[in-house]
Amino acid sequence: MTALEPQSVNWQGTSNRQAHHTDRFSSQELILRRGQPFSFSLNLNRSLGDGESLAFVTSTGPYPSESARTKAVFPLSNGTSRGGWSAQLVSKQDNILTISISSPVNAPVGWYTLSTQISSQGKDFVLKLGTFILLFNPWLPEDGVFMSNHAEREEYVQEDAGIIYVGSTNRIGMVGWNFGQFEDGILNICLSILDHSLNFRRDPATDMARRSDPKYVGRVLSAMVNGNDDNGVISGNWSGNYTGGLDPRNWNGSVEILKEWKKSGFRPVRYGQCWVFAGTLNTVLRCFGIPSRVVTNFNSAHDTDRNLSVDVYYDPYGRPIEKGSDSVWNFHVWNEGWFVRTDLGPSYNGWQVLDATPQERSQGVFQCGPASVVAVREGDVNLDFDMPFVFAEVNADRITWIYDASNNTQKKNASDSHSIGRYISTKAVGSNSRMDITEKYKYPEGSSQERQVFEKALGKLKPHASFGATSARHLAREEREPSISGKFKVIGILEVGKEVNMALLLKNLTSDMKTVTVNMTAWTIVYNGTLVHEVWKDSITISLDPKEEIQHPVKITYAQYEKYLKADNMIRTTAVCQVPDEAEVLVERDIILDNPSLTLEVLDQARVRKPVNVQMLFSNPLDEPVKDCVLMVEGSGLLLGSLRIDVPTLRPKERSRVRFEILPTRSGTKQLLADFSCNKFPAIKAMLSIDVAE
Repeated sequence: MTALEPQSVNWQGTSNRQAHHTDRFSSQELILRRGQPFSFSLNLNRSLGDGESLAFVTSTGPYPSESARTKAVFPLSNGTSRGGWSAQLVSKQDNILTISISSPVNAPVGWYTLSTQISSQGKDFVLKLGTFILLFNPWLPEDGVFMSNHAEREEYVQEDAGIIYVGSTNRIGMVGWNFGQFEDGILNICLSILDHSLNFRRDPATDMARRSDPKYVGRVLSAMVNGNDDNGVISGNWSGNYTGGLDPRNWNGSVEILKEWKKSGFRPVRYGQCWVFAGTLNTVLRCFGIPSRVVTNFNSAHDTDRNLSVDVYYDPYGRPIEKGSDSVWNFHVWNEGWFVRTDLGPSYNGWQVLDATPQERSQGVFQCGPASVVAVREGDVNLDFDMPFVFAEVNADRITWIYDASNNTQKKNASDSHSIGRYISTKAVGSNSRMDITEKYKYPEGSSQERQVFEKALGKLKPHASFGATSARHLAREEREPSISGKFKVIGILEVGKEVNMALLLKNLTSDMKTVTVNMTAWTIVYNGTLVHEVWKDSITISLDPKEEIQHPVKITYAQYEKYLKADNMIRTTAVCQVPDEAEVLVERDIILDNPSLTLEVLDQARVRKPVNVQMLFSNPLDEPVKDCVLMVEGSGLLLGSLRIDVPTLRPKERSRVRFEILPTRSGTKQLLADFSCNKFPAIKAMLSIDVAE
């Protein structure tokens, strides 16, 4: 008899990918989800004879082993087996066998090789049949990433475009982001991220085996999306100087970043800030099948010394000083992944914080999470992973100090237990509206539960402290009430290119006459508080009659700030108000200037595989020309890759109209994103939802 051998394999790609919810991936590989059977047909050169049998071998990683569960050998049987890999004969027609293979629900994710082991005439030989990719399975109740709600699963696994919230508490803005997890080549790049991790390089066999666990995969990815320790994907930069790379505000999505990382030979892509790290991590998590979302925390504390308070310093002239390592970011963006916490117990299942922005080392590496959101809310800062850091981001006290360098003294000015962790936001399911999830992270500010949780967390972090004594909330009560109050009020509109008009409102709270000396400054800043340049200052002395309130005008001209304004468009104004023999009153306000608008409009009805014209409109609002203008456009399902268009110099007040063509590849509502940059406006954003018909 001739030797038995397979002649061809039909992987039934279309039906398998539909059944496994992987039909949106543009790559042509066989992409499967774990714990779920897939079928293929095997064409043999002749039918099986007596005493001949087929078995199958699956393996993943460079050192597959059965003990590590990265390799399995299993027979072709007629029954089903529970738990492990199994192969079942579905039907047999002449020499063609239709076979169904099931993977375990806790199989490691990644690339697999499938071989057949043929026993014939006393000899065993193994032939490779092909390869497939195995992903997490949020459709399967037994999988640790299972999400039961259909609408949420569509949003958090299948949606390839989204919105990220930015700005400040008094001005919440948003940017569109192209996650693009199904775009050509992205899945392979995501898989190679794991193969570049420090864990894989140190011990590939153990790393491959641990890829069955979403919390392990999430933690590795939080380390790998930043380039700090491991030649990861993105290099962070908050200096305000982005030469040698792209201003973080210019990115429209993760696809170009991931492709660039691969193309450069896996060198970190320059540059990112928190929403860039979070947008990219979100792409990778959704690509692997871990439900995930992007979350923004306003007034986010960066507590470096685990004392649940952040110290902020000013000099007597009102200038902010970068002293100490704590900071408060106007906003900070991280991710939540959805999975069970077998290590902590079922009450901690659900959303878990994962943060790829490199802020603090964890176990020696810049990585953060998974930290259970439920545990954050309950103050369980003793649990894994990085709980004290995440808890402080949303709950720390903010303590303001006035530091006098001339005699090296510092005075505590104020402590505030309410300002940190505001308007925690994520995009709503199925719409572009903002969903506030603050109550998932903490009990309402000022409630007794919120007090108790803070004290509980503090007690766990500082077991030797007398109970509650260190908390700023108690210190605040001992201080004398100030005799004056102040605040900055914005007058008119805030636009780049226009004068900034504000007023400092000062009020005498007593029945005595008060003389107030006020030192004011304004600095352009990066959103994480990095100071760029002082653009304005003023000192005044004012007499206030009993209970009198006055308004002192603050005017900052475009000429004063234009050279120093960064793409964040943020200016921090401060005033230190001094009444003789009393503690200073510090007034501060961050303002954000609006960019001129960029408008996108579709000129025809959008259909799959038909070119569509889109028009961009932009008016130069300045009294001077703008040059070096570039328009960058991208959108998954609307155009392949990204489009870069050089736009001619615009004369003062001139209006520009640019037409370009897109070619939709998928039907449904798709998001088109544009970024317009020039010498006067580093990053103007626009986004447009386009309904694509079949």
